[in-house]
Parts: sequence; C-alpha cells; structure tokens
Amino acid sequence: MARKKVKLAYIVNDSARKATYKKRKKGLLKKLSELTTLCGIQACAIVFSPYDSPPELWPSVLGVQRVLSQFKNMPEMEQSKKMVNQDTFLRQRIAKAEEQLKKIRKENREKEVTRLMFQVLTGPEWLQGLTMVDLNDISWVIDETLKGISKRIDSFKRPPPPPPPQTAAWVMEVVSPEDGMEFVGDDMGLSFEDHSYNSENVIWSNAFFS
Repeated sequence: MARKKVKLAYIVNDSARKATYKKRKKGLLKKLSELTTLCGIQACAIVFSPYDSPPELWPSVLGVQRVLSQFKNMPEMEQSKKMVNQDTFLRQRIAKAEEQLKKIRKENREKEVTRLMFQVLTGPEWLQGLTMVDLNDISWVIDETLKGISKRIDSFKRPPPPPPPQTAAWVMEVVSPEDGMEFVGDDMGLSFEDHSYNSENVIWSNAFFS
C-alpha cells in the first residue's frame, strides 16, 4: 500500500506537532548515523526546539566540536560551495521541477504534432481547424524527419569500415612459420633437425587448402 503524501505545512495542533517532532527527530538522527557508517563521513547535528532544553547534540558534544572545527579550518570558498538555506533549497527544487515540466511539455507537443503530421498525410481534410502554430510545428517535424531519413540513406552509401587490426595480426600469425618449421622451396616443410616432431602438434589452417 502506497504511503500517504505528507502535506508540508505547519502543524497547528500542539500535541500533534510535538509527537511529529519526536518521531521525525528520531528518524533524522537514525538516517544521519546510517550515512556516517555507510559512507565513512564526518557529520553532526544540533537540534533546537521548545521541547528539549538544552539543545540536543549528535553524536556527542565532542563529536559536534570536532566536526565544526574541521569545517572552520576549511577555506571560506570551500565552506560555502554547496551551502544552502531553506529558501535557496526550495528555489533550486522549484527550478528543477519547472525544467522537468518544460521537457515533458516539449516531448508531448512533439508527439502531438507527429500524430497531426501523419493525419495530414492521409488527406487534406485534416488541415481544417489547424492554427498557424500547428502548421509551423508540423513543418518543423517534417523537416527533422527528412533530415533523419537523409542521414540514414547516407550511412548506407558509405563504404564498410576496414577490418580491425587484430584480424590482420591473426592472419600474419597463421601465415608465418612456427618454430621448428621452415620453407623448402615453394612448399612448407618441417626442419629435419627437430627430432621431436609429432604430427599431432601441427595445426593446419583450412585457408591453405581452399
């Protein structure tokens, strides 16, 4: 069963807000502990709330001091390299969502115009009711389709690529005489000085008998 999406808004009820705080804080610190263990990183948390006094420090006071000291010793540019506040974080999320929406709208429009293009090709009656924007978009899709077809045709007209170097090297190995073999006139023979010759150790390529 899918989890119900939580509405990100301030919880007005005090009891419900306090219960949510305790539950979420526990989950946050658990995730932080898992992150440091799994990824081997240094992290700390300082939680201020009206329900805890003094503020809660994780993993400990010394642990927080050690992480903050390491952070302060970094160059100022490195400290603020990926630092965001809530407002900046939300703006980044909104910009990313808008970019995704723009991409989806473009893809949907291209599919719609492609469908209109094929409908127009079946008969001129499909041109009735189309706006100038539709006609311009259909013209663009037709041009892009023709470009793709032309590129495909050109790829078939090109000569095939030469064989890879590995093939040529393999052929030279087969053609070159092995140790213990020599050329006798125009024929290939075996050295008579090699008395360890065994006919089972010689592999002949079918290329010489084709």
